[in-house]
Amino acid sequence: MGYYDDHMRSTKKNRKWLMPSVVGALIGAVLILLALPILVQANWLPYDFTAQENEETQESTPSGDEVNKQVNLEVNSQITEIVEDVSDTVVGVVNIKQQSIFGQSESQQGGVGSGVVYKKNNDSAFIVTNYHVIQGADSVEVVFADEEQVEAEIIGGDVYTDLAVLKVDGEHVEKVIEMGNSENLKVGEPVLAIGNPLGLQFAGTVTQGIISGKDRLIPQDFDQNGNVDWQAEVIQTDAPINPGNSGGALVNMDGQLIGINSMKYASPELEGLGFAIPIDIARPLIEDLEEDGTITRSYMGVEIFSLSDVAQYHWQNTLKLPRDVEGGVIVDGIDRMSPADQAGFQQYDVIVKMGDTEVQNVLELRQYLFTETSPGDEVKVTFYRDGELQETTVKLVSQGN
Repeated sequence: MGYYDDHMRSTKKNRKWLMPSVVGALIGAVLILLALPILVQANWLPYDFTAQENEETQESTPSGDEVNKQVNLEVNSQITEIVEDVSDTVVGVVNIKQQSIFGQSESQQGGVGSGVVYKKNNDSAFIVTNYHVIQGADSVEVVFADEEQVEAEIIGGDVYTDLAVLKVDGEHVEKVIEMGNSENLKVGEPVLAIGNPLGLQFAGTVTQGIISGKDRLIPQDFDQNGNVDWQAEVIQTDAPINPGNSGGALVNMDGQLIGINSMKYASPELEGLGFAIPIDIARPLIEDLEEDGTITRSYMGVEIFSLSDVAQYHWQNTLKLPRDVEGGVIVDGIDRMSPADQAGFQQYDVIVKMGDTEVQNVLELRQYLFTETSPGDEVKVTFYRDGELQETTVKLVSQGN
């Protein structure tokens, strides 16, 4: 009993000094941990206290600023390389008109646009530009990046696609642009526009942007009569395209030509709405212009206007159309010996279907002929005559034949 009591007394006594010792040790450890960085920084320790692994990690992992600087440097270097490689292939195109003043003929500049050298063959080089750049020109001159100005031959042009091809002596051309692919473009993809905004004073201007949209349809009214004559399929970009840029190059980050800059929407309320002709659409048309001077299209031989241009009173009372007819194309005239003449069309026939495609207006009929058919095709045409629905077959020929 005494032993047990002594043991108990002895344990209680030891506990009186044990707890303060533990607390003191913990406080001391905390103080050392807190003071250690200060001692290391002051170099008061007798040994080198470094975190080698952390240093290696810091060396191998750049900071955010360093990453951004590296990325920006790479992008800027890529752009400057593209511009250096492509700029010489973008030229100025000068529209020259002859005017008679006091009986003497005098050349005057009718406007300045841009063009792209896309091919060199034997002794000739070929340049693509917009049709509206050379429209109405008596002659055309091309201005190269070194400011050399030479006369160019107009090989051909097309108002609907707004494309034209010029030819110059090949000795003036050392480099041609590489054609790319526009089908696989992605919205948001960066692009560069190169051209001559506001004329030759700012020749070779480069602007940067992105692909803002694909497969855009822009209505065109060529004769300014308020009716849409065509719808241009274009690429939309926010890269600034200004007057004088027309016919210039839209290039991707590989320096390849993906579009021919064509137009922009100009309005105080709008910004960054530029458009270019996709190179996949332009390429076969450029080849046609280069080879034949024109674009081969199907020809039917009718003078037409849209049913919607006629007061609805005449739909039933003059044309005797059923009330469920909502649109169509009225035949107003037939060219002699044309496919339409040989198929027996008459004035005031109302065409409502070409093949299996309904046509509501002149634009839809024209687009069907130009994009869905080729010369030599036989097309079933559905039309109304004196209120009766009829069908006939037209064998199309090449326009101009």
